[in-house]
Amino acid sequence: MNILKKALLAGGCAAVLALGTNTVTAQPQGGGRGNFDPAQMKQQRMDGYRESLEIKDDAEWNAIQPKISKVYDAGRDVMASVMRGMRPPRRNNGGDDNGGGQRRQRGGGFFGAPSPAAEALQKAVDDKAPTAEVKTKLKAVQDETKANQAKLAAAQEDLRSVLTPRQEAIATLQGLLQ
Repeated sequence: MNILKKALLAGGCAAVLALGTNTVTAQPQGGGRGNFDPAQMKQQRMDGYRESLEIKDDAEWNAIQPKISKVYDAGRDVMASVMRGMRPPRRNNGGDDNGGGQRRQRGGGFFGAPSPAAEALQKAVDDKAPTAEVKTKLKAVQDETKANQAKLAAAQEDLRSVLTPRQEAIATLQGLLQ
């Protein structure tokens, strides 16, 4: 059951992030990340939500937009927790990932920098720490993930409280609500 919940949550978050296929962003050719700007992407998503929810009135949008933004941000945080497990494992070659004598730091990208709890757990795994230490750090990551999921659920309920039934249906179909 827990796996099913995680899969559904991951699917919902992926839908939140992948919505708005009618909004096309210019991407450089050649496979590079180019000038990826998470703030610009978020703004495009907000514009898409406003359009799909058929909100014409600025006052209505000003009341709803912060709540959508909270759902969006909380969904991103939950997705970051889920995606953390999909990264390839790091190799620890004498404590040096990049041949330069220092462990390479992972960049932030869309999901931001890895959480301190996740980094601490990764270090414990890399260092083959004692079982008790790994369990403690694992519990911290699990607690952080549960807190992110609770934050998302609360943000979704807050958003639901200001939407019409039609808007709620659209938001559900777009993955903003569960």
